[in-house]
Amino acid sequence: MKYRRYKQTEKMEIIKLVEGSELGVKPTLKELNIHSSTFYKWYGRYTENGFDGLAPKERKRSKFWNKIPNNLIDKTVKIALERPELSPRELAAHITDERGYFISESSVYRILKRRGLITTPTHIVMAAAKKFKDQPSRVHQQWQTDFTYFKIKSYGWFYLSTIMDDYSRYIVSWELCERMKTEDVKRSIDAAIFNANLDEKELPRLLSDNGSCYISHELKSYLSDIGMGHVRGKPNHPQTQGKIERYHRSMKNIIKLHHYYSPSELELAIKDWVEYYNNERYHESLSNVTPSDVYFGREEIILQKRKETKLKTIQKRRQEYIQQKLKSA
Repeated sequence: MKYRRYKQTEKMEIIKLVEGSELGVKPTLKELNIHSSTFYKWYGRYTENGFDGLAPKERKRSKFWNKIPNNLIDKTVKIALERPELSPRELAAHITDERGYFISESSVYRILKRRGLITTPTHIVMAAAKKFKDQPSRVHQQWQTDFTYFKIKSYGWFYLSTIMDDYSRYIVSWELCERMKTEDVKRSIDAAIFNANLDEKELPRLLSDNGSCYISHELKSYLSDIGMGHVRGKPNHPQTQGKIERYHRSMKNIIKLHHYYSPSELELAIKDWVEYYNNERYHESLSNVTPSDVYFGREEIILQKRKETKLKTIQKRRQEYIQQKLKSA
């Protein structure tokens, strides 16, 4: 069998798949047709040096034309200190979009690692989810919906109902509820339809799990009346709603850092998070643009601008390198 040489980004994707796989490590690697010794070699290098450790080994060169200038290295470090919440991937996209020069994720990681601003990643190889088989191809073709829960001191449990546009991952509506009833689901759908400014002929299908509020006759009748299709995930298979499950996990990692003493406090924190998630958080699965960029159709313009910025940056570095060579000749 011919040996395949994987790219740095492909190794990273494989590691993420294995980390998130519910099948376990060996069955997942078998499905991917990757030998376990190869994977653990990658994983060891990733654990020691992060994304940079997955790069192919090359002979060292004393000088190269595409070397990042020291002033841009200093700028990168300064921006990283100003925006500590951004990962190297998000920081690279932010710099390209907002600062007008291109820098790769691996370069950002390497710069920050050398300055001691990134610690060695400590990941646990865990489980992973399969996507729902019918993936949407446009905005408002399919919405995902689900509940998650929070406990507020002296108030008890509250339940967050969320509707996410499946294609863009944009949060169309959300509401903090005291229960998980059909009427709460209906209210969330009504709010989403209003927020999206959709008419009856444009309504997407709804993807949910098999919770009692989603399988009730009342909801079935409501959806039939408004002309909205409904598909449900396979029982005991929560990864069908993987996108909204992942969203809830990311949200709770931030929201649960604080205690809340009233529903209004929690609602304010959720509102801030949704604003950040929709409009500022670069999403790796969306080519490192935000959900609102995809939802409002801005992603193609942004990606094209990034290509132009990358080309200009490379041309400028090449010219500067040639000029330095001429001066030293």
